[in-house]
Amino acid sequence: MNQFDVIVVGAGHAGIEACLATSRLGCSTALLTNNMSRVGYMSCNPSIGGLAKGHMVKEIDILGGEMGIAADKTCIQFKRLNSSRGPAVRGSRAQCDKDLYCKHMNKVVSAAKNLSVYEVEARALILDGKKCRGIETADGVKIYSEKVILCAGTFMNAVMHFGLKQVPGGRAGDKATVGISNQLADQGFKVSRLKTGTPARALKSSIDFSKTAKQYGDERFIPFSFRSPARLTLPQIPCFITHTNEATHEIIRRNLDQSPMFCGVIQGVGPRYCPSIEDKVTRFAEKISHQSFLEPEGLDSELIYIQGMSTSLPEAVQYEFLRTMPGLENVKLVRPGYAVEYDFFEPTQLSGTLETKEISGLFFAGQINGTSGYEEAAAQGLLAGINAAMQCLEREAVILRRDEAYIGVLIDDLVTKGTREPYRMMTSRAEHRLVLREDNVLDRLHNVATGNRLVSDSVLNEYEKVLGERQELRRVLATTAVVPSPETQAAFKKMNSPVLQKPMKLKDLLRREELTCFKLREFGLETNHDFDKVIEPVEIETKYEGYIDRQTKIIEQARKMEEVLIPRELDFEKVHGLSSEEREKLRSIGPRNLAQASRISGVNPSAIQAIMIHLKACQRAT
Repeated sequence: MNQFDVIVVGAGHAGIEACLATSRLGCSTALLTNNMSRVGYMSCNPSIGGLAKGHMVKEIDILGGEMGIAADKTCIQFKRLNSSRGPAVRGSRAQCDKDLYCKHMNKVVSAAKNLSVYEVEARALILDGKKCRGIETADGVKIYSEKVILCAGTFMNAVMHFGLKQVPGGRAGDKATVGISNQLADQGFKVSRLKTGTPARALKSSIDFSKTAKQYGDERFIPFSFRSPARLTLPQIPCFITHTNEATHEIIRRNLDQSPMFCGVIQGVGPRYCPSIEDKVTRFAEKISHQSFLEPEGLDSELIYIQGMSTSLPEAVQYEFLRTMPGLENVKLVRPGYAVEYDFFEPTQLSGTLETKEISGLFFAGQINGTSGYEEAAAQGLLAGINAAMQCLEREAVILRRDEAYIGVLIDDLVTKGTREPYRMMTSRAEHRLVLREDNVLDRLHNVATGNRLVSDSVLNEYEKVLGERQELRRVLATTAVVPSPETQAAFKKMNSPVLQKPMKLKDLLRREELTCFKLREFGLETNHDFDKVIEPVEIETKYEGYIDRQTKIIEQARKMEEVLIPRELDFEKVHGLSSEEREKLRSIGPRNLAQASRISGVNPSAIQAIMIHLKACQRAT
């Protein structure tokens, strides 16, 4: 069979979510991969989630994605980062068993209905003018489809750098994808280079862990997925902390002439928020030490991931500087660290659905759009898959707003602003992060999941059940009053909380910093609901209600600009008051509405006013 509704190229984190989304929505789908054994392979850090990234994993889950379930099932250490800080900046992180994660994803993909998997190399797109019709493989086989989703990761024209030695490939053990990026460049696409890197993997038995500090996970486990049980499946294990020192730094400085980054061999821009150890030593010369986590790659794995020590220096130099660090004096490397340089497409060439503007039926998702990280890739793959399926089914596109999801922030940033370095999601990128919390993902996105049938009926029923329980808890808090009495006053004193001067609703009491829903049991509040799914989300929104209301008003004002649509055919040459630069950028991006136009770099508020006046004049004329 060589005719499908959708073809997905690449079986990394973007490709998995893309093909599962299209197949689950009923579209016949072909997944093309160079290596079936590496479906969902964690090329770098063996973890899922983190600050802002954990938010996206939970959003992916509510919208029917698989990443959260896989992370929960294969978690070997769970932590909630920033747990002592405000709820908007807390982030869940799961270190996973790398091999089991890959096996889980392979099993899910292999068993999916409407999905066929082929171990072939995609060589070229089949184009019919400005329409994508399928893929031609390296063997010359043509596979046709209505839509193609390109999720080639770091593989397009990829080169690995081991010191000054260069080897074609997107990661150790896998060859590069050659041809497609050159073909698209010939079609007028802007193609640039980025760089990423990975640290060495060490043999566990060669490390003296007695010279390191143990780092344990949290006792409380909070699943990423609504579909996961609230208990860990696998045993939990510690990580270990060690540090660099001046001897480490001196060896690195002495060998910078062997680093491809510092010799100008690598032209691609690297990730600012995940720098190599060479970058750290040179950019932060005043620091006498840098922390490194030694992370087991699995329960039965002999490999240790040396986090924070990404490098492209030669293997001999890596041995030399690693052996200056406590616990690594006799370290043996299974694989040295290396850098990867690869092609990516400027993401402003995409619409908000992640379909390319230049060629219809062609979608991009993942690191080929200039992002960095498994979670960012998976989020794009999911939305590209959903929107490719929506086109096949002749249904409306799904575009998430910035105030609705971190995924909305991610995609809007990419297609509106573009990127010059590997884009990493952070809480600071979201102007409405107080309403984009991990605890309220269901409230934010259940309508999208329900309205577009992105999850099964049983999951939708669970969503409705939890939402109903939250609403009931809100009702009880808002209607139940506590009156002053000797018993209640004694209870407040015992809790170090002010006594009552008059009757107060439980909702108002809960706003006190020292009180929780569990403490309000003293006054008759029943707390039999699930804490993670029901009690904590309602408690957080109650305590922060004033701040949330203020942000909601700002969001409502911003939505007025979202509602002012800019017609695709609008000729910006006819809009008076725009500079040449503003016209060029507006034509290039093609904003959907005034709000998106206002976020384009170089487009001033006066230009937004001019567009609004022009649109109103056009309305009056009709």
